[in-house]
Amino acid sequence: MSDVVIDLVNDSETDDIITIDDQPEKDCSDEAMEMKEVEDSPTLNESSDVEFVEMNNQMLAEEKKNLGNDEYKSKHYESALRFYSEAITLSPQTAAYYGNRSACYMMLGDYRSALNDVKTAITIDDKYEKGYIRMAKCSLALGDVIGTDQAIRKFLNLDPSNTALREEISNLKVLREQNEKATACYDKKDYRTCLYHCDSALKIAPGSVPCKLLKAECLALLERFEEACDIAITIMQANSTNADAIYVRGLTLYYSDNLEKGLLHFERALMMDPDHKKAKLMRQKAKQLKEKKESGNELFKTGKYRDALTVYSDALTLDAQNKDINSKLYYNRALVNMKLGNLREAINDCSSALVLNEKYLKALMQRAKLHYTMENFEESVKDYEAAVKLNRTAELKNLLKDAKLQLKKSKRKDYYKILGVPKMASEDEIKKAYRKRALVHHPDRHANATAEEKREQERKFKELGEAYTVLSDPVKKSRYDSGHDLEDFGHSADIDPHHIYRQFMPSDFGFGFPGGNCSNGSNFTFHFG
Repeated sequence: MSDVVIDLVNDSETDDIITIDDQPEKDCSDEAMEMKEVEDSPTLNESSDVEFVEMNNQMLAEEKKNLGNDEYKSKHYESALRFYSEAITLSPQTAAYYGNRSACYMMLGDYRSALNDVKTAITIDDKYEKGYIRMAKCSLALGDVIGTDQAIRKFLNLDPSNTALREEISNLKVLREQNEKATACYDKKDYRTCLYHCDSALKIAPGSVPCKLLKAECLALLERFEEACDIAITIMQANSTNADAIYVRGLTLYYSDNLEKGLLHFERALMMDPDHKKAKLMRQKAKQLKEKKESGNELFKTGKYRDALTVYSDALTLDAQNKDINSKLYYNRALVNMKLGNLREAINDCSSALVLNEKYLKALMQRAKLHYTMENFEESVKDYEAAVKLNRTAELKNLLKDAKLQLKKSKRKDYYKILGVPKMASEDEIKKAYRKRALVHHPDRHANATAEEKREQERKFKELGEAYTVLSDPVKKSRYDSGHDLEDFGHSADIDPHHIYRQFMPSDFGFGFPGGNCSNGSNFTFHFG
């Protein structure tokens, strides 16, 4: 049982709240004797036959009611329900039978059937106090504020001093407040707080369909689709024409990237209720999104990239709430930007897609490729690592391995850049490049420079020696091109840049820099040709 009906089986309050009527309307024992006598009489007329049948049915009905009472007290409510129904069939004008069956429905949580029974009982006997008590309880459980208020007033008109409904009076006030707060929060799009007030209201009114559907709508808008779907489907199973339930089910589909089915549900809701404002709005959004997405895809396929870019951008303005569809629109726009050469914009679009769906593998892989192309290897490695966690394929592992290699290479000294030659440079081109740059950065040429400038030129002169040593050796060059660091060659500390320089500029050439000193301390002058 839910919290709201715990009081219904409280031993201290059963007499006033949800007790069954276990006293017969009248004692039938004398009547039974009379019936026997009538049965033996050979002079029965037609009216006597009718009276006999009615008296016999009343007795049977009482027996059925008593059996129902026994089952009810044993908490066998389904069985009790069957006996009460049989009693009603035998005596359809006895208010207490409907009252007892109403109590049984309440214990089973079927407040709608309970309310229908108690209304019938009151129609038969408008002074039936327990009927008004149950009417108030059922109406409150169903979230019917007006119906609850009316039942309470009618009950108090019969017995103004009776306090049997004091708890319902208090709960009715709380229910009104929670409903008002939930509506205010919904209007402000504060769906989380609205959900809280819905739950508070449902503790008092567990059978309130409008409150359940408002809760389900908030759950859908908070991306708790499974919970929202369960509520909507349960209500649709009980009432397949409930437009609000159909609408909420449509929301769960629409926001779960099932655009087609979502649209169908919005249209069905409008068939049930042509004035359903929310369904009208969502049908329009769904149709526009569907049309824009399909149009953008077609433009992309036919190579009309600029038009596709415009259409995808327009589609992204239609419904910021639809994260699943928007993530795909961002990804598609990234592909368009890539085709147009807008690589930075393409990366930004992939990032936007991943903000909306962090497990979007296609967007993650595309961004990794774009970073790789732009030589942002560190970012590329991060994306490929994230992609491998989502899908450990051999292809992704190889892409990650390559990105890591490129990252490692990017952090080494770029000997091609230091020498100012392309990667396909010949041995002769490498020698010429070294000779030219060594003349520029030789320390002796900067003898009169500041101490800081001297250090800088010495660093560059040494790097030239390192670069030439590696790139002029076919084996070392191959290893370097494969991603090995200079330290892997095991000789970087032993490189003497002056020794390498002298291989190109032997001392007996007689060249020198004005005012400079050779490594042996003697003055020389270098004459440029």
